[in-house]
Amino acid sequence: MMNTTDVNQKTESEILIDEGDHDRFSHYARKADIVESAVTGKPVVALCGKVWVPDRNPDNFPLCPRCKDLYEQKKTQEKN
Repeated sequence: MMNTTDVNQKTESEILIDEGDHDRFSHYARKADIVESAVTGKPVVALCGKVWVPDRNPDNFPLCPRCKDLYEQKKTQEKN
């Protein structure tokens, strides 16, 4: 009797998850993307461009300075 094992390996080489600043900051991202990530584990893209899978409470980290600047620029443009 031959024993075989099927190995199904899925690689996602297109997605690069940055291992840097996302560990030190909370980031702005679309709420819908964060909800989808919570369900699927799919990485999200922050306003500053960071790609990560949210898995920590953002209240425990300072806000990303780049996300904050971009968000405030967007708010200012919308007012004008």
